[in-house]
Amino acid sequence: MNNLQLKTTADGSSTIYHKELDEHYHSTHGALQESVHVFIKSGLNYFQNKYPFNKTINILEIGWGTGLNCILSILCKNPLNQIIVYSGIEPYPVNLDIIKNLNFNFNEEEIKLFYKIHQLKWDKKHIINSYFQLTKHSKGFNNFKSSKTYDIVYFDAFAPRKQPSIWMSDVFTKLYEYLNTNGILVTYCAKGQVRRDLESVGFYVERLKGPPGKREMLRGIKIIKK
Repeated sequence: MNNLQLKTTADGSSTIYHKELDEHYHSTHGALQESVHVFIKSGLNYFQNKYPFNKTINILEIGWGTGLNCILSILCKNPLNQIIVYSGIEPYPVNLDIIKNLNFNFNEEEIKLFYKIHQLKWDKKHIINSYFQLTKHSKGFNNFKSSKTYDIVYFDAFAPRKQPSIWMSDVFTKLYEYLNTNGILVTYCAKGQVRRDLESVGFYVERLKGPPGKREMLRGIKIIKK
Protein backbone atom coordinates (compact mmCIF):
# COMPACT_ATOMS: atom_id res chain seq x y z
CA MET A 1 0.00 0.00 0.00
CA ASN A 2 3.04 2.29 -0.28
CA ASN A 3 1.56 3.48 -3.57
CA LEU A 4 -1.48 4.98 -1.83
CA GLN A 5 -1.61 8.52 -0.49
CA LEU A 6 -4.46 10.40 1.20
CA LYS A 7 -5.72 13.58 -0.48
CA THR A 8 -8.37 16.15 0.41
CA THR A 9 -10.80 17.03 -2.39
CA ALA A 10 -12.55 20.33 -3.12
CA ASP A 11 -15.63 19.56 -0.98
CA GLY A 12 -13.46 18.73 2.04
CA SER A 13 -13.90 14.96 1.76
CA SER A 14 -11.03 12.54 1.26
CA THR A 15 -9.83 10.44 -1.60
CA ILE A 16 -6.84 8.20 -2.20
CA TYR A 17 -4.17 8.89 -4.79
CA HIS A 18 -2.62 5.81 -6.40
CA LYS A 19 0.92 6.92 -7.21
CA GLU A 20 1.75 4.02 -9.51
CA LEU A 21 -1.35 4.59 -11.65
CA ASP A 22 -1.22 8.37 -11.23
CA GLU A 23 -4.94 8.23 -10.52
CA HIS A 24 -7.36 9.21 -7.75
CA TYR A 25 -10.06 6.93 -6.36
CA HIS A 26 -12.59 9.78 -6.58
CA SER A 27 -12.99 13.14 -8.24
CA THR A 28 -10.66 15.79 -6.84
CA HIS A 29 -13.55 18.25 -7.33
CA GLY A 30 -15.32 16.49 -4.48
CA ALA A 31 -15.24 12.81 -3.59
CA LEU A 32 -18.40 12.75 -1.50
CA GLN A 33 -20.51 14.88 -3.82
CA GLU A 34 -19.43 12.81 -6.83
CA SER A 35 -20.53 9.55 -5.21
CA VAL A 36 -23.83 11.04 -4.08
CA HIS A 37 -24.59 12.52 -7.50
CA VAL A 38 -23.53 9.60 -9.71
CA PHE A 39 -24.31 6.49 -7.71
CA ILE A 40 -26.94 7.47 -5.14
CA LYS A 41 -29.08 10.13 -6.84
CA SER A 42 -28.67 8.91 -10.44
CA GLY A 43 -28.52 5.24 -9.51
CA LEU A 44 -30.17 4.03 -6.31
CA ASN A 45 -32.64 6.92 -5.84
CA TYR A 46 -33.60 6.82 -9.51
CA PHE A 47 -34.33 3.10 -9.35
CA GLN A 48 -36.22 3.38 -6.05
CA ASN A 49 -38.46 6.10 -7.47
CA LYS A 50 -38.94 4.27 -10.78
CA TYR A 51 -39.74 0.89 -9.22
CA PRO A 52 -41.14 1.53 -5.72
CA PHE A 53 -42.87 -1.86 -5.59
CA ASN A 54 -39.63 -3.85 -5.85
CA LYS A 55 -39.25 -5.46 -2.44
CA THR A 56 -35.56 -6.16 -3.07
CA ILE A 57 -32.91 -4.18 -4.96
CA ASN A 58 -29.77 -6.06 -5.98
CA ILE A 59 -26.68 -3.87 -6.49
CA LEU A 60 -23.34 -4.88 -7.99
CA GLU A 61 -20.41 -2.49 -7.60
CA ILE A 62 -17.36 -2.72 -9.84
CA GLY A 63 -14.56 -1.10 -7.85
CA TRP A 64 -15.57 -1.23 -4.16
CA GLY A 65 -12.45 0.78 -3.27
CA THR A 66 -12.95 2.86 -0.13
CA GLY A 67 -16.47 1.54 0.40
CA LEU A 68 -17.90 5.05 0.02
CA ASN A 69 -20.67 4.08 -2.41
CA CYS A 70 -21.57 1.16 -0.15
CA ILE A 71 -21.87 3.17 3.07
CA LEU A 72 -23.86 5.86 1.27
CA SER A 73 -26.23 3.17 0.01
CA ILE A 74 -26.67 1.88 3.57
CA LEU A 75 -27.37 5.39 4.86
CA CYS A 76 -29.67 6.28 1.96
CA LYS A 77 -33.26 7.05 2.97
CA ASN A 78 -35.40 3.97 2.41
CA PRO A 79 -39.03 4.98 3.13
CA LEU A 80 -40.46 1.84 1.49
CA ASN A 81 -38.14 -0.47 3.45
CA GLN A 82 -36.81 -2.12 0.32
CA ILE A 83 -34.15 -4.73 1.05
CA ILE A 84 -30.84 -3.92 -0.60
CA VAL A 85 -28.58 -6.84 -1.43
CA TYR A 86 -25.16 -5.38 -2.21
CA SER A 87 -22.19 -7.08 -3.85
CA GLY A 88 -18.88 -5.25 -4.21
CA ILE A 89 -15.90 -6.39 -6.26
CA GLU A 90 -12.42 -5.24 -5.26
CA PRO A 91 -9.22 -7.10 -6.24
CA TYR A 92 -6.99 -4.81 -4.14
CA PRO A 93 -8.61 -4.08 -0.75
CA VAL A 94 -7.43 -0.89 0.95
CA ASN A 95 -5.62 -1.26 4.27
CA LEU A 96 -7.76 -0.40 7.31
CA ASP A 97 -5.14 2.09 8.57
CA ILE A 98 -5.73 4.16 5.43
CA ILE A 99 -9.51 3.79 5.73
CA LYS A 100 -9.43 5.14 9.28
CA ASN A 101 -7.82 8.35 8.06
CA LEU A 102 -10.45 9.10 5.41
CA ASN A 103 -12.89 11.93 6.09
CA PHE A 104 -16.37 11.84 4.58
CA ASN A 105 -18.00 14.09 7.18
CA PHE A 106 -19.77 11.17 8.89
CA ASN A 107 -21.08 11.41 12.43
CA GLU A 108 -19.81 9.09 15.16
CA GLU A 109 -22.33 6.31 14.52
CA GLU A 110 -21.78 6.47 10.76
CA ILE A 111 -18.02 6.25 11.26
CA LYS A 112 -18.46 3.11 13.39
CA LEU A 113 -20.59 1.57 10.67
CA PHE A 114 -18.04 2.56 8.01
CA TYR A 115 -15.25 0.83 9.92
CA LYS A 116 -17.48 -2.18 10.53
CA ILE A 117 -18.12 -2.87 6.85
CA HIS A 118 -14.39 -2.69 6.18
CA GLN A 119 -13.62 -5.22 8.89
CA LEU A 120 -16.14 -7.78 7.67
CA LYS A 121 -14.69 -10.91 6.10
CA TRP A 122 -14.40 -11.02 2.33
CA ASP A 123 -16.35 -13.47 0.17
CA LYS A 124 -18.99 -13.99 2.83
CA LYS A 125 -22.54 -12.63 3.07
CA HIS A 126 -23.22 -10.29 6.00
CA ILE A 127 -26.46 -8.87 7.38
CA ILE A 128 -25.80 -5.19 8.13
CA ASN A 129 -29.35 -4.40 9.26
CA SER A 130 -32.93 -5.44 8.47
CA TYR A 131 -32.75 -3.80 5.05
CA PHE A 132 -29.14 -4.24 3.91
CA GLN A 133 -27.05 -7.28 3.08
CA LEU A 134 -23.42 -7.07 1.95
CA THR A 135 -20.96 -9.39 0.25
CA LYS A 136 -17.46 -8.15 -0.62
CA HIS A 137 -15.64 -10.14 -3.29
CA SER A 138 -11.84 -9.97 -3.20
CA LYS A 139 -11.28 -10.65 -6.90
CA GLY A 140 -11.22 -8.96 -10.26
CA PHE A 141 -14.32 -8.87 -12.43
CA ASN A 142 -12.82 -11.35 -14.91
CA ASN A 143 -12.78 -13.94 -12.12
CA PHE A 144 -16.25 -13.06 -10.84
CA LYS A 145 -19.19 -15.35 -11.57
CA SER A 146 -22.71 -14.98 -10.27
CA SER A 147 -25.83 -17.09 -10.48
CA LYS A 148 -27.96 -14.12 -9.46
CA THR A 149 -29.04 -11.06 -11.41
CA TYR A 150 -28.91 -7.39 -10.49
CA ASP A 151 -31.01 -4.26 -10.71
CA ILE A 152 -28.20 -1.70 -10.48
CA VAL A 153 -24.53 -1.72 -11.43
CA TYR A 154 -22.30 0.93 -9.90
CA PHE A 155 -19.45 1.06 -12.41
CA ASP A 156 -16.71 2.82 -10.46
CA ALA A 157 -13.48 1.41 -11.86
CA PHE A 158 -10.40 3.54 -12.50
CA ALA A 159 -10.65 5.67 -15.65
CA PRO A 160 -10.38 3.97 -19.08
CA ARG A 161 -6.97 5.48 -19.78
CA LYS A 162 -5.63 3.93 -16.55
CA GLN A 163 -7.47 0.60 -16.49
CA PRO A 164 -8.60 -0.02 -20.09
CA SER A 165 -9.23 -3.76 -19.69
CA ILE A 166 -12.27 -3.22 -17.44
CA TRP A 167 -13.91 -0.84 -19.94
CA MET A 168 -14.04 -3.31 -22.83
CA SER A 169 -17.19 -4.38 -24.68
CA ASP A 170 -16.94 -7.93 -23.36
CA VAL A 171 -17.16 -6.59 -19.79
CA PHE A 172 -20.24 -4.53 -20.65
CA THR A 173 -21.76 -7.58 -22.36
CA LYS A 174 -21.30 -9.63 -19.19
CA LEU A 175 -22.83 -6.86 -17.07
CA TYR A 176 -25.75 -6.52 -19.49
CA GLU A 177 -26.43 -10.24 -19.08
CA TYR A 178 -26.26 -9.93 -15.28
CA LEU A 179 -28.84 -7.12 -15.23
CA ASN A 180 -32.57 -7.68 -14.90
CA THR A 181 -34.84 -6.13 -17.50
CA ASN A 182 -35.03 -2.36 -16.78
CA GLY A 183 -31.88 -2.67 -14.70
CA ILE A 184 -29.40 0.20 -14.87
CA LEU A 185 -25.67 0.84 -14.99
CA VAL A 186 -24.35 4.20 -13.76
CA THR A 187 -20.83 5.54 -14.15
CA TYR A 188 -19.02 8.82 -13.74
CA CYS A 189 -17.36 8.34 -17.13
CA ALA A 190 -18.97 9.99 -20.17
CA LYS A 191 -16.37 9.23 -22.86
CA GLY A 192 -17.83 8.78 -26.32
CA GLN A 193 -16.23 5.37 -26.77
CA VAL A 194 -17.69 4.12 -23.50
CA ARG A 195 -21.15 5.35 -24.51
CA ARG A 196 -20.86 3.68 -27.92
CA ASP A 197 -19.65 0.42 -26.39
CA LEU A 198 -22.56 0.38 -23.94
CA GLU A 199 -24.99 0.99 -26.78
CA SER A 200 -23.37 -1.71 -28.91
CA VAL A 201 -24.12 -4.42 -26.34
CA GLY A 202 -27.76 -3.37 -25.96
CA PHE A 203 -27.96 -0.56 -23.40
CA TYR A 204 -30.14 2.49 -23.95
CA VAL A 205 -27.73 5.18 -22.78
CA GLU A 206 -28.65 8.51 -21.22
CA ARG A 207 -26.16 11.34 -20.93
CA LEU A 208 -26.91 13.08 -17.66
CA LYS A 209 -25.53 16.17 -15.97
CA GLY A 210 -22.32 15.26 -14.22
CA PRO A 211 -21.19 16.05 -10.67
CA PRO A 212 -19.24 19.27 -9.98
CA GLY A 213 -16.17 19.41 -12.20
CA LYS A 214 -17.60 17.02 -14.80
CA ARG A 215 -19.98 18.03 -17.57
CA GLU A 216 -21.68 14.67 -18.05
CA MET A 217 -22.09 11.13 -16.69
CA LEU A 218 -23.75 8.06 -18.19
CA ARG A 219 -26.69 5.87 -17.23
CA GLY A 220 -27.34 2.73 -19.27
CA ILE A 221 -30.71 0.99 -19.10
CA LYS A 222 -31.39 -2.60 -20.11
CA ILE A 223 -34.50 -2.31 -22.22
CA ILE A 224 -35.58 -5.50 -23.94
CA LYS A 225 -36.89 -4.64 -27.39
CA LYS A 226 -40.03 -6.48 -28.49
